[in-house]
Amino acid sequence: MVFSSVLFLFYFLPFVLTIYFIAPKKYRNFILLIASLLFYGWGEPKYIWIMLFSTVLDYTCGRLVHYYKSNENINKAKLWLGVSIFVNLGLLGFFKYSDFLIFNLNNILGSSIPLLNLTLPIGISFYTFQTMSYTIDVYRGDTKVQNNIISFGTYVTLFPQLIAGPIVRYQTVAEEMDNRVESYDLFSEGIKRFILGLGKKVLLANNIGILWDNISHLNMSNIPVLTAWLGILAFSFQIYFDFSGYSDMAIGLGKIFGFNFLENFNYPYMSKSITEFWRRWHISLGTWFKEYLYIPLGGNRKGRFNHIRNILIVWILTGIWHGASWNFALWGLFFCGILIVEKLFILDLLKKLPQWLTRIYTLFLVLISWVIFAFDSITDGLNYIKILFGFGSNDIYNHTSLYLLYTNILLFLILIIGSTDIPKRLWNYVNNRFNKISWIVENIFLLAVIVLSIAYLVDQSYNPFLYFRF
Repeated sequence: MVFSSVLFLFYFLPFVLTIYFIAPKKYRNFILLIASLLFYGWGEPKYIWIMLFSTVLDYTCGRLVHYYKSNENINKAKLWLGVSIFVNLGLLGFFKYSDFLIFNLNNILGSSIPLLNLTLPIGISFYTFQTMSYTIDVYRGDTKVQNNIISFGTYVTLFPQLIAGPIVRYQTVAEEMDNRVESYDLFSEGIKRFILGLGKKVLLANNIGILWDNISHLNMSNIPVLTAWLGILAFSFQIYFDFSGYSDMAIGLGKIFGFNFLENFNYPYMSKSITEFWRRWHISLGTWFKEYLYIPLGGNRKGRFNHIRNILIVWILTGIWHGASWNFALWGLFFCGILIVEKLFILDLLKKLPQWLTRIYTLFLVLISWVIFAFDSITDGLNYIKILFGFGSNDIYNHTSLYLLYTNILLFLILIIGSTDIPKRLWNYVNNRFNKISWIVENIFLLAVIVLSIAYLVDQSYNPFLYFRF
């Protein structure tokens, strides 16, 4: 089940909201837990046991870590912390990377070990990181231990952000798990945020995604340079509005139920360096790797060699986190190399250059990175990059290129403006200047977005979520 579906919007969500808000507060975590398990089980019933196992495991490990730390038995506290980390990473590694390792071993050794052909459990990369961070935070003393397994299970399975993030660290919602306050203002704010996210996903990401889907399936030997650039621009906008739209919907749903999730995107395509881009893109993942890997490794505090090593480790793992394929590892190494160069050599220079120039520099590198990301085959990705720069026998453009540009130019303009803070600044101006009628304008706009989104969902079948496969 996905948020952008008739089933979720007209059946699941209204039913859950009705039961949740008529129930006494002491039962609301239990209702959310059951609803979340039903939500997950609808699309992945055979793997629901993995999530339940992770819940019980990390609940137990958290209790034991807290108990032994309170009794100053650090060795046993470390032991149970190690159990949590080992089992969580073991489950993630088994389901996500087993076939990848077997395939590469067969190629290297010439063996014929049969593949396991495991289906990747939806959201395992997200909820594994969440549950593991809880045990680590309990060990560090950064959060209180949760003694109620229903409350902890609610945190792990919480359906608004269960299957595609943002990654919610327990310490950010610890107080709200048992003492949150639902209100009309939060409900209203949550509905608005959800509608905006739905519009980004359904009206923008889905529509531009069709263009990328068509171009990516063309024979590369026949793709003109202009068509190739239109394609990767389309993918760049699709992945941004797809994932940020999902995050907006998750944050909005969280507010409806009294949770305040942290932001996951902050206009990344406005960045003036790759360093800044990764402070603005998928913020929850970047924060997780920083807090639980980069800083514990020493960050930039132990000399240049160790600094480079730490960046390398983090970015190889960041790439592989996205998928069991060499193109993701290469994608991570691509950003690793740029970040090392920026941090050690050119970041100060970039700050002195005109903003328009540094934004072009950043967007150019990001577009190239999305080519590596989009193609599972490294060879296909490199061939696509060659086409972008006119290497080979491909034409610069043809009639189809011009047709695609002409028919999508308005959508591209909307996407360009929508990926910046211009709409936000414009709305703030209207709200401050015309305060008495701004709420009317806002509600008309939101009504139009929800009506158009539902009409699209009823009429169209193209409705992927790109980050489900991670």
